[in-house]
Amino acid sequence: MALATSINDTAPVCDLLIKDHLITYADLEKISDFSKRSGLSFIKIALTFGYISRKNYEGCLSNAGYVFNDKVREEAVDDEVLEKLDLKFITNFFALPIRIENNRVVTLMADPTDREFINFIYETYGLEPEIILASDLDIVWLSHKLLGESYVKDAVFELMKSDPANSALITFSTGQLIFIFASIALMVVALFFNFSQTSILLNIGISSFFLISILFKLFLALLGSRFELHQAVTRDEVRHVVDDDLPIYTIQLPVYKEDKLIKKLIWNLQSIDYPREKLDIKLLIEEDDSKTLNAVKDLNFPAIFDVVVVPFHMPKTKPKACNYGLYFSRGKYLTIYDAEDIPDTDQLKKVIMLFEKLPENYICIQCALNYFNRNENFLTRMFTLEYSYWFDYMLPGLDTLDIPIPLGGTSNHFKLDKLIELGAWDPFNVTEDADLGLRAYSKGYKVSIVNSTTYEEANNDFFNWIRQRSRWIKGYMQTYLIHMRNPVKLYKRIGLRGFLGFNFFIGATPITFLIYPVLLGIFLAYVVLDFTWIRALFPDWVLFISIFNLIIGNVLMIYVNMMAVFKRRFYELILFSMANPIYWLMHSISAYKGLYQLIVKPFYWEKTNHGLSKTAGTVTQPKTTV
Repeated sequence: MALATSINDTAPVCDLLIKDHLITYADLEKISDFSKRSGLSFIKIALTFGYISRKNYEGCLSNAGYVFNDKVREEAVDDEVLEKLDLKFITNFFALPIRIENNRVVTLMADPTDREFINFIYETYGLEPEIILASDLDIVWLSHKLLGESYVKDAVFELMKSDPANSALITFSTGQLIFIFASIALMVVALFFNFSQTSILLNIGISSFFLISILFKLFLALLGSRFELHQAVTRDEVRHVVDDDLPIYTIQLPVYKEDKLIKKLIWNLQSIDYPREKLDIKLLIEEDDSKTLNAVKDLNFPAIFDVVVVPFHMPKTKPKACNYGLYFSRGKYLTIYDAEDIPDTDQLKKVIMLFEKLPENYICIQCALNYFNRNENFLTRMFTLEYSYWFDYMLPGLDTLDIPIPLGGTSNHFKLDKLIELGAWDPFNVTEDADLGLRAYSKGYKVSIVNSTTYEEANNDFFNWIRQRSRWIKGYMQTYLIHMRNPVKLYKRIGLRGFLGFNFFIGATPITFLIYPVLLGIFLAYVVLDFTWIRALFPDWVLFISIFNLIIGNVLMIYVNMMAVFKRRFYELILFSMANPIYWLMHSISAYKGLYQLIVKPFYWEKTNHGLSKTAGTVTQPKTTV
């Protein structure tokens, strides 16, 4: 513990760091200049912009006779002291006054020689500080826990207050419940009075809907194939970007129990070609996630991110964490990456260049997603095929038709002020990204696609894949129910083309997965197993229509998968396109699980485990500029 009585006689921490050759005088000059321009403290810049590692910092102070208190979370706290504090100011200095004791203000500080904060103590409380030296991460954890309640409540309920019609807090509206149960009742009555004719009509309707949905996706893919004929932003344009003219760019990294991926995450971030001082990287860690926080503490090399601890509050979802992180974000633009993501090194610059080309009403740019472990096993190959046609063809097709684009979970880049204006993400929606893209479109904003890719880890475990996919499909169901609470109003807001696109893309996707096993069952019962009751129930022409729609639908989806292979030259995956019917069955399992969860626990966020791949994600030579 370093006491306030000795502060005036203590050498500044920066001198100790220079003495131990942890920073240079040139570094100190850069940090000081950056501090004046940004308002960030010396210790904040040194620890979160890659100048020194926490291990070296703690070792330097320990060698100088300082003793770190590693039990600060157990310290007594005085609420009257906390009432005078602002969380953003506190986390800027990694310092926190916690109580008044013996006529002194007991204060946790990561830099016990920070004169500006010490003067703040004198001016605010009129008393001398008694300083307890603590890790910056312990101070951050305690600060957010004690002072973050109002922020986290706003993160959860802001959208519900400002735009309740678009909040997923209520899953089914009264009108939707009436419509669903009335439809079921009508179908039961019709089956009771004329079972055969009703079954025939249902069969034709289901199989026709299935084929139309597939044809619509094929149409989108063919339109999207034109996108490969041009580049939204060329490499030459990127080369002419002037770093000094670039704005601050916020990157949010929501993680939960990703301690095994922290080192890889840091390396991937260092590969981004963007001025270091203009990166505002927020690592969002849940309050109870001690594993990830300890992994950050144990890093033995400098990091270029700022830790934000998200206080506990239900629902415990990624969008809630991202909303909380917005209150501490400084950028003009913002994007989200997952812990295992490897974005193209020039992605941020490409996004900025495209924003400058586009009209003002474009507020988001989506990058393509693909996988670095595509050839690991059957699942990763199928996942790669799916993502390739989705991001290389489907989304560009939606963009071409000017239809609402459901955003991907990562690598969507926003104008920060417009994101906040929209109410940010819905913490009750488990596909908050798709929902946000539709909300943006319905309010007259546009989303575009850029020719840049972020590589992720394809799910290589069956049960982990089912957990992830059931959440995605449940989220599509949530999103569809939310925006179809008032179909007439939605139609007026987004027009006929947007309305049809929304219904056939967002609405039809989970329905297609739900009805696929029904059609497959009819096919097996009629052709393979030759059940006589199928022939007795349905005339041959009805069965032929169902089987035709099923076969053509599968053939078309196989063709769409093959299209994606050629663009990215993943020729080794061509034959795996033939396995699409099996992959669709897995989707159907996930869809029924998602439907069940939509009813019993709609806000439950099933955690997808990362870091399972035996294939290490690699990046090119780091290009971070200082």
